[in-house]
Amino acid sequence: MRLGRYRRELSVLVAFAALMAVLAVVAPRFFRAGQLMAVAVRNAPVVVAAVGMTMVIVCRHIDISIGSQFAVCGVAAGLMAKAGLPIPMVAAGTLAVGAALGAANGWLVAVVGLPSIVVTLATMVIWREALRYGRQGAFVSDLPEGFQWFGAGQSAGQWLILASAMLLFGAFSWGLRNLSAGRAIYATGSDPEAARLAGVRPARVVFGVFVAMGMLTGMAALLSAVRFVDVDPNAGTGLELQVIAAVVVGGVAISGGRGSPVGSLIGVALLGSIGPALVFLGTEPQWEKAVQGLIILLAVATDALDRGDR
Repeated sequence: MRLGRYRRELSVLVAFAALMAVLAVVAPRFFRAGQLMAVAVRNAPVVVAAVGMTMVIVCRHIDISIGSQFAVCGVAAGLMAKAGLPIPMVAAGTLAVGAALGAANGWLVAVVGLPSIVVTLATMVIWREALRYGRQGAFVSDLPEGFQWFGAGQSAGQWLILASAMLLFGAFSWGLRNLSAGRAIYATGSDPEAARLAGVRPARVVFGVFVAMGMLTGMAALLSAVRFVDVDPNAGTGLELQVIAAVVVGGVAISGGRGSPVGSLIGVALLGSIGPALVFLGTEPQWEKAVQGLIILLAVATDALDRGDR
């Protein structure tokens, strides 16, 4: 196996290890079990959404509507739970809502042929404003006890959230490497015309990727919603930037055709640890976005240099 192929992933992993080493020396309290669990659970939905964004960007597209999708799916999950549906049906319904939102994006991009950044910018606003109009800012409250933490209590519920996120991550990572559908995504992102000549249908691949993005966003929303006693219709604000940043930092090429969910996972771990790390290091929390922005700029610059070397 050539390590050069995974240069970006390794460099981000080294940066994450360096951050952990600094914390181990300066702020060992960061490594208390409760603190590590809190960080992991908070970032589990981001990991799920990052898997979908990995596929979208590998396919040479972008989806900046996932924050709005996240909010819509979370509210839908809360309303279904409040109506008395069992958790499996709530989960299925939430995934269906996410798939429908993703299908709308996919149809406009893959069939109509509109640029994905324009489409998802429009749907980001449409879905957020529609939700704001429909809910008038009201939380979904009076949820049944069986909804929060999947009815298993906080301790077991946290492990359920982590297990669900990692199961999805593992399944999609394996599928992208080993299934023909995964290879079609990389082929479409590398060269759509060459992929078409090889028998791949790029439009169908792009549509499917956006549907998968919507379903994964729905799952992420459910994993987030069960942590709270109420569902906030304003949830997911800024999620799109957080997820795209983690994916790009993790080595997914913004030009398409290259990257992996493993790199995105490392990107989530690095960027998701910066905020808590700054608190334990005694630094002002507003520096979190500045540090994340610097890391993103370095990642994009590295990607540009990599393309220049080839």
